[in-house]
Amino acid sequence: MRVILQRSKQASVTVDGQVTGAIEKGYVLLVGITHSDTADDIAYAAKKIADLRIWEDEEGKMNRSILEAGGDILSISQFTLYADTRKGKRPSFVEAARPEHAEPLWEAFNEQLKAYGLHVETGIFGAMMDVALINDGPVTITVESKAK
Repeated sequence: MRVILQRSKQASVTVDGQVTGAIEKGYVLLVGITHSDTADDIAYAAKKIADLRIWEDEEGKMNRSILEAGGDILSISQFTLYADTRKGKRPSFVEAARPEHAEPLWEAFNEQLKAYGLHVETGIFGAMMDVALINDGPVTITVESKAK
């Protein structure tokens, strides 16, 4: 599992002209799932994201989690995070999980985040989405379950 986390001041996702998810302060999560991912990968990534201390404390140090800072999650499924660009000019997506494997894991990931007490908004799995955000910092971090 590969997640690109962007700390944001405001974010939204639109599908066919309709906003399907929007947050103020929080994280935009671009979530990629590979074919070997399991519930253990989901649990690891959700806990890591909930506990990451990348919000400033009173002294301006990154010392607070999203739970302590009071933020929300905008979760976007994104198979293109598993693009392989080593050969040719067109990326290969063979490492990205098939939708029938990826969608239930993405939904379980979102439920795990909710179980930690986070408010989660989402895009629509498999849809063409327009994602808008104001990156705060900018703070952008990659979380990979295989790195555990």
